Amino acid sequence: MTQEAVTAHSLTPVLWILRVCLHLMVAAMLALAAVRAVVDRTQDAPAVLAAAVALFALYVAGPRLPRLRTSTGAAALWLAAVLLIWLVLLALTPDGVWVAFPLSFVQLHLLPLRWALPAVAATTLAAIAGFGRHAHTLNVGMVFGPVLGAAVAVAVVLGYEALYRESEQRRRLIEELTATRGELADAEHAAGVLAERERLAREIHDTLAQGLSSIQLLLRAAERALPERPGSALGHVRQARTAAVDNLAEARRFVRALSPPDLEAGSLPAALERLCATTAGASGLAVHCQVSGAPTALPTPHEVALLRIAQSALANTVGHAAAGRVELTLSYMDTEVALDIVDDGTGFVPAEVPAPGSAAVPGTGFGLAAMRARARALQGTLVVESAPGEGTAVAVTLPFPAPTPAPAPDAAPEAAS
Repeated sequence: MTQEAVTAHSLTPVLWILRVCLHLMVAAMLALAAVRAVVDRTQDAPAVLAAAVALFALYVAGPRLPRLRTSTGAAALWLAAVLLIWLVLLALTPDGVWVAFPLSFVQLHLLPLRWALPAVAATTLAAIAGFGRHAHTLNVGMVFGPVLGAAVAVAVVLGYEALYRESEQRRRLIEELTATRGELADAEHAAGVLAERERLAREIHDTLAQGLSSIQLLLRAAERALPERPGSALGHVRQARTAAVDNLAEARRFVRALSPPDLEAGSLPAALERLCATTAGASGLAVHCQVSGAPTALPTPHEVALLRIAQSALANTVGHAAAGRVELTLSYMDTEVALDIVDDGTGFVPAEVPAPGSAAVPGTGFGLAAMRARARALQGTLVVESAPGEGTAVAVTLPFPAPTPAPAPDAAPEAAS
C-alpha cells in the first residue's frame, strides 16, 4: 500500500490492527536481540544494545514526523536511515535477521509497489548474507526463512490491497445505486406531480371553467332581457344560480376526491340525459340524448371520462359552434363503449386548432387536448371530424377493461376408497 493510501485510510480498523502488530513485532525483535546480547555477554553487547535502542528510537520517531505523512521523499530518507542502522545491527548480531520481517511490511507500506518489491528483495538478500556471515556457512534453512518471511509480507499487503480495492468498488457501487434510487424517486415524484397537475387541469376545465362560462352566458342573457323582459331575465338568473350550485358541488368534490355528483346520483346514461337537459335549458339548443345497446356497468374512471368529455364537447358547441341541434349517442358494444356528439354548427378545421395555452385568449384551447388526454389515459381513442359550415362530430371509444380472472376453485377432496 502506498503512503497516500495509508494516510487517507489510517483510521480503518484493519489497518490500525496491522500497524499495532507491526510496531509490537519490531519492538519484540529488537528486544530479543538486545537481551540475548546482554545475557550472552558477547564482546559486541554494548554496540548491539546501542544499535537496538537507536533503531527503536528512530522507528518510533518516524510516524510522529509530519513530513513523513505528506512526502514520499522524506519517508524514503527515514526508511533509508532505519535500514542503515538495521544493517549495523545485523553486522553485530545474527539476531538482527529477524527484524527483516517487520521491515518488509514497513517498506511495502511506505513505498510505491514498483520500489517496495525491489527493496524487500534487497533486504531479504542482506538478511541471508548477514546470517550466513555470522554462521560461517549457508544452508537451505538460512535461505528459506528470510525468503518465506518476505513472501508472507508481500502476500499479506497485496491481499489487503485487493480486499481494499474490492471494498472501495462495492462502496462506490452502493453510493451509485443509492444516488440512482434517489434520482428515480425524484423522477417518479415529478411525474406524479405533473400527472396530478394535468388531471386537475382537465377536471377544472371540464367542470368549474365550463360552469363559470355557462353562468357568464346566462347572466349576459339576463342583462340583455332587462328591463323589457323581467320574467325572462329572472329565468336566466335562476339557471345561473343552479349552475353555481352545481359548480360549488364540483369544488367540494375536489376537496373530498369523490365521483362527480351526477354519477353519484345514478348511472352514466342518466347522468348524460341530465347533462343534455341542463344544456338545452341553459342554451336554448335542441340537445337529444340516446343510448344504444344494453347498458353495462363501467369502472368509475371510464364513466367519469365519458361524462367529462360530453360536458366539454357540449360546452364547446354552446360557446363556439352557433349550432341549433346536438345529438349525443352512448353506444354499448361487445368489447367497447362509444360516445358520439354531433352538432350542425359552423364547424372548423381541426388541424388549425391552436395548442393549449397558445390561443389569443389566455386559458383557452385546452378542451380538445383534455378530451384526448382522458381517452388516451384509458387506452381509448378520440376522433374529431369537422369542416367549415358542415358541423362537428366528436367520437370517443373506450375499450372495456379486461375482466379479473376468478380464483380457481379448490380441488374437491378425493373420495375415500
